[in-house]
Amino acid sequence: MPSGRSRSAWVDWLAPVATPETTSAALFGFYGLLGLLTFLLYRHLSREVEAGTDNPPAPLGPSRGIVYRLAALFSVDAFGGGLVINALLTIWLGERFGIGVSTIGAIFFVTSLCSAVSYFAAVPLAKRFGLINTMVFTHLPSSVFLILTAFAPTIWIAFGLLILRSLLSQMDVPTRSSYVMAVVTPEERPAAASVTAVPRSLASAVASLLSGWLLTASPFGWPLVLAGTLKVAYDLTLLRLFSAIKPPEER
Repeated sequence: MPSGRSRSAWVDWLAPVATPETTSAALFGFYGLLGLLTFLLYRHLSREVEAGTDNPPAPLGPSRGIVYRLAALFSVDAFGGGLVINALLTIWLGERFGIGVSTIGAIFFVTSLCSAVSYFAAVPLAKRFGLINTMVFTHLPSSVFLILTAFAPTIWIAFGLLILRSLLSQMDVPTRSSYVMAVVTPEERPAAASVTAVPRSLASAVASLLSGWLLTASPFGWPLVLAGTLKVAYDLTLLRLFSAIKPPEER
């Protein structure tokens, strides 16, 4: 694989005015600066932003069964997402369509903007149709678009499918968090957040190993097909197991 495939598109765009080494170092420094800025913003938040409760945080109790089942399902979804992280998707797009890093960077720029828009759309949809329905019926078609991307004959069709996927794929993120916090007691919320988040991170990390092996074994987009299939299974199982468990505001 050419070394340029692993570089940020900015390295190519700034080539006329700076060396690749200088640009890469500057980008790493900028990334660190953003992390520091994020730390400072959170550091100055008041405790008043936390939801008040008469009792201190407690380990999982009455909601343990629900949280464990949700954590298992969320891990399946995260494993599917880990198969198509941007680094691996960059490799596949470059090998499949012969496009450069600058073009792939532009594609990710557009799809990321579409994902950001989807966060705002999730709120009115959840109010109208409920949290579980919003999670499932936006995430399900996005998974189908991901599978279809593997069979796209041209980069423009693949680009269009990735845009459609991005417009829908992130609506389950705020609704998922809201649902978890709503179906547990206030005292259990910190524990529930931890139990559902940590397995997701582990599953996503492990999935990258499988995705890398699949891309080495075949140029076809098997990671996309497998990721989409797992996510479809996740959506249907989530709907079956939790459609009847309503948060208080939907009862």
